[in-house]
Amino acid sequence: MARIPYQPADIAEPKAVVDAVRARRGGGLLNLDRMLLHSPALARGWNAFLGEVRTGLSVSPRLREIGMCVVAMLNGAEYEFFHHAPELIKAGGTEEQVQALRDPVSALGRDDLFTPIDLATIRVTIEMTRDVQVSDAAFDALRVALGSEQELVELVAVVAAYNMVSRFLVALGVEPE
Repeated sequence: MARIPYQPADIAEPKAVVDAVRARRGGGLLNLDRMLLHSPALARGWNAFLGEVRTGLSVSPRLREIGMCVVAMLNGAEYEFFHHAPELIKAGGTEEQVQALRDPVSALGRDDLFTPIDLATIRVTIEMTRDVQVSDAAFDALRVALGSEQELVELVAVVAAYNMVSRFLVALGVEPE
């Protein structure tokens, strides 16, 4: 249950911020948006930043969504998993992979289900989320698997950003729609 009330679904002000969030969401507002709109400045910055993280990066959408799902499960953010599991499937993942990611540590042993680059993504995401520090072995495996410093930086940023998202969601008790 949300710890503070959501802003109304039909909120109209501040117009520029609400319109920008609605435009990114295709017309509606998610519960996350309705919570963020308690602070228009936060909602404006969040919308711009997370919009870029979701759609403006060169890193594979599939790897991005794997990272987001792993973060969600490690941090107990069911809302985040609820929204990103379908995106993982749209990006080429399978329902079996989605279910395996509900236990990210066990998923590390599923080389029958995940590719080496998937497993490297899962490992770095687990280390970043649980320990903050990433081992050289995990980092180097992801670097080799990606083959691009830009994608490496972007994937690390995705994991960092969605750790922020999950902590916001969990602390405020934001519920799936």
